[in-house]
Amino acid sequence: MRRYLMLVLSTLSFMVSTPVMAMQQEIHQHADMTQSFAGYLCLFIFVVAYLLVILEEKLHLRKSKPVLLGAGLIWLVIAIAYQQNGYDEAVETALRHNFLEYAELFFFLLVAMTYINAMIERGVFEVLREWLVSRGFTYRSLFWLTGILAFFISPVADNLTTALIMCTVVLTVGSDKPKFVAISCINIVVAANAGGAFSPFGDITTLMVWQKGLLPFADFFKLFIPSIVNFLVPAIIMQFAIPSGTPAHLDGRKEKMKEGGMIIVGLFLLTIVTAVSFHNFLHLPPVIGMMTGLAFLGFYGYRIKKRFIPGNLGIGKDVQSVPYESISDDAGFDIFSKVAGAEWDTLLFFYGVILSVGGLGFIGYLGVSSEFIYGELGPTIANTMVGIMSSIIDNIPVMFAVLTMNPEMPEVQWLLVTLTAGVGGSLLSIGSAAGVALMGQARGRYTFFSHLKWTPVIALGYAASIYVHFLVNG
Repeated sequence: MRRYLMLVLSTLSFMVSTPVMAMQQEIHQHADMTQSFAGYLCLFIFVVAYLLVILEEKLHLRKSKPVLLGAGLIWLVIAIAYQQNGYDEAVETALRHNFLEYAELFFFLLVAMTYINAMIERGVFEVLREWLVSRGFTYRSLFWLTGILAFFISPVADNLTTALIMCTVVLTVGSDKPKFVAISCINIVVAANAGGAFSPFGDITTLMVWQKGLLPFADFFKLFIPSIVNFLVPAIIMQFAIPSGTPAHLDGRKEKMKEGGMIIVGLFLLTIVTAVSFHNFLHLPPVIGMMTGLAFLGFYGYRIKKRFIPGNLGIGKDVQSVPYESISDDAGFDIFSKVAGAEWDTLLFFYGVILSVGGLGFIGYLGVSSEFIYGELGPTIANTMVGIMSSIIDNIPVMFAVLTMNPEMPEVQWLLVTLTAGVGGSLLSIGSAAGVALMGQARGRYTFFSHLKWTPVIALGYAASIYVHFLVNG
């Protein structure tokens, strides 16, 4: 029983992110909350909040609401407990650090979602859908095509953005086939996470490992073959559940892209290049490059606005002589409306998760179990657990916990934890940013339980990728 309790505590420890660790170790000498009522209460609050997230489909309660409340309550408990011990300044410092972690993720996702909304409004994905339908692809062919594209695009962009783009294609192509949408979304999540695992900027966790200097740039590509295995094993099995037939045409209509659609696609690619360049060459956070890229869209949106008047949806017309009040946004194009159309439930969900796990990390559960995790269990089991934990909690705080522990491991083990943290989130829909975002985008069709039904198959691919990793790199 004692060993089981230690394993449970160790598992919970991977949920935490521990900012300003040196300061916290000094504080915990005076106010250790890991075995206090306040610590247990915070764990209870977090577990209840996440249970409500899992039951979103049954309760029809948006996933952001319970974790928002949970984050507030956790830090309330911590603040009260620390004030009683005279350490309220430490709480404020830690909370600000966690909020900064969230702010970087928030603005990164906001820019990506804004660009996607702009491309949707310009009809980019409708044209792609029409092209796919006109080519006569079957549902099974589309299942493979979107999965392969997700796998090879995510290393260049990132897994979240790639998943959102491919999901939009699936939703437009299979609007009347909810089963096809559900299975294809699962395939996209697995493919995008697998593709992002072998690139330094394909996932936030790989970026963290690269930035810390634990692995050189070229070494990440050693995970290419294990990542392919992780994608192919479940995809080969899931393809047999895809409905037969081909998508129907849109009542004979031929979709036309609005003015500037392809230019916005190009600006989006330029934004990604800007974000990567800012990080690689200037050592700035990638979010700064993304926000700079948002300005690209803003200025181009202004150009569209100045060139169109009401009634001209596809034909440009100079409006220098037209009163400004009569100028439309070209059938509603306005960058701020695209920002407003972002998936706010997803963005607020990440706020609740990061602040909640940040609070649990501040309590000190990581220090309780780090020696047990990598000492008694060994790095292979520990790093495999990282992937399993990233399916329950987002892989960002999980990887941050490992990097904070900084256990002494050979390169093959750092590659393993990079792989498992990247692809382990595919085991559950709430385990990765891609899965959470697609639950919001394909609401009612791709859900937690529709993904859960295929978890054993995804786990088979997870185990196979670990085996192939040791076979190729070990």
